[in-house]
Amino acid sequence: MQLRKRLRQGHPVIGSWLNTASPIAAELMATAGFDFLTVDIEHSAVDLPQAQALFQAIKAGNLACAPLARLAGNVYADTKRFLDAGAAGVIAPFINTGDQARELVRAVKYPPQGMRGVGYCRANDYGLHLERSVAQANEQTFVCVQIEHADALANLDQIFAVAGIDAAIIGPYDLSASMGITAQFDHPEMRAATKHILAACQKHGIAPGIHVVQPEPAEVVARLQEGYRFIAYSLDITMLLRASLTGLEQIKTQYPTGEEV
Repeated sequence: MQLRKRLRQGHPVIGSWLNTASPIAAELMATAGFDFLTVDIEHSAVDLPQAQALFQAIKAGNLACAPLARLAGNVYADTKRFLDAGAAGVIAPFINTGDQARELVRAVKYPPQGMRGVGYCRANDYGLHLERSVAQANEQTFVCVQIEHADALANLDQIFAVAGIDAAIIGPYDLSASMGITAQFDHPEMRAATKHILAACQKHGIAPGIHVVQPEPAEVVARLQEGYRFIAYSLDITMLLRASLTGLEQIKTQYPTGEEV
């Protein structure tokens, strides 16, 4: 079932983040059963050709897993290229105003809803199914804004009122940093901010999302119980690092290997 349709029906979706450029990691994580996998263009060294290979690997692992692109910014020329490369939707960082949200939707949607250009690409089977792809894209393509700055908190109503926005995901590190309380997620001001975003999403019928950066399943469950429906569970590099550190610590605790150099 399409990501947009599942969210519209009120179902929660759980995905993860890809920061490596490894198609093997992408295919493996898709096979694991995530609802979506987001290729992080903003905070990784992944470029457009690599992103297309990752989208292909995600689909090879699981046809039901939606390949998404977390864009580096809100730039029309970049947005349409990642969609043409096969992204089923986009997540745009630092959307702080209604105008910025409208620009994002215009870049994602084909006319008459937007201004996405039409051309042969992977998204339409390299031209083989261009007409069908264009006809379906506006209904199927997922659009998520990232709320990760204090400036956005005062503009949530105008951002979420923009037609075509499906979800809003909180960027906890950047949001807390913009408030002068970096990574202090239990700070009263941060808790108030996330509750404000959650309430605004529910008011406007937008799927509320959050990134649970550390691989803590219990935190994901807690967020689902709070009402979040679009959740990113950790990311490839963090899960690999956590498993490596935990395993080595347990090994060395049970069988000391000598003095650390």
